[in-house]
Amino acid sequence: MRYGSFFLEEITPFESMLRRMDEVIVQKRTRYQELTLFRSQGFGKILVLDKDVQSSESDEYVYHDTLVHPAMLAHPSPRSACIVGGGEGATLREVLRHPSIERCTMVDIDGELMELAREWLPEWHRGAFSDPRARVIAADARGWLEANPERYDVILVDLTDPVGADSPARFLFTEEWYRLLSERLEPGGVVALQAGMILPTHHREHSVIHHTVAQVFRHVRSYRTYIPSYFLQFGFLLASQATDPASLEVSLYAQRCHERGLALRYLTPELIRAQYALPGDLQKALREEQMVSRDADPFWLDAEGRAQQGPVGPR
Repeated sequence: MRYGSFFLEEITPFESMLRRMDEVIVQKRTRYQELTLFRSQGFGKILVLDKDVQSSESDEYVYHDTLVHPAMLAHPSPRSACIVGGGEGATLREVLRHPSIERCTMVDIDGELMELAREWLPEWHRGAFSDPRARVIAADARGWLEANPERYDVILVDLTDPVGADSPARFLFTEEWYRLLSERLEPGGVVALQAGMILPTHHREHSVIHHTVAQVFRHVRSYRTYIPSYFLQFGFLLASQATDPASLEVSLYAQRCHERGLALRYLTPELIRAQYALPGDLQKALREEQMVSRDADPFWLDAEGRAQQGPVGPR
């Protein structure tokens, strides 16, 4: 057995993961969150925010492929995109791989995280922050979008979960927030967002988000993939007023990948299409969900990962 420093991550309130830290690179508290960057032999550099692993050097492409490209490929020719969150710069990197993109606005509340990413996470952003098509803004995304009526072909929401009754993130999971996103879409536009872990004990977060998004968008599809450094399946949502992504054929995804010169490391046209097939227990959870998160009554996750809802005062 090897000895040294270890990071204990709570995967759920009932299970934890012990990770060896071969080197702690950065450890600090920004204005908004606790941040740790360490190196491990298993996954290379690992970024941790508020004690939860966000992404690792060796498999970040699995998460970012899955968040970005199903939405981008569901649009016939995306010219503009907006990223909510995504401080590491990898979501921005993947958006900019689409040659039709003329402008991409990224809004993340934590400017310190983005500055750290520029310096310490070049494997993630690969120069995307300096791309002339990119506009990077340190601001509250909801307030910024409310004040700036620009529209986009694709919006990607890459946020941390609303953990705790006082989490400011709870107002980024409400019906009013999703209505704002719909208003900021061009006709035919698409929204994709991360939507929590997919576990038999923890379906509820994903189903609440899905049910809330469905109050606004005509087409809402859940999809999921296994993230190796998370050691679990993670859920995503794709929403549009115009396009049902599950109706798109594999041949269309293949054609668009070829036309755009995309050689994706993780996703294939067949896998994109297959991800919309859901297991029976998750389908049941989605059918039975009744909670709708609203500004006056937002949902949040308690210490045991259970979805809670109740008036918590104005944002």
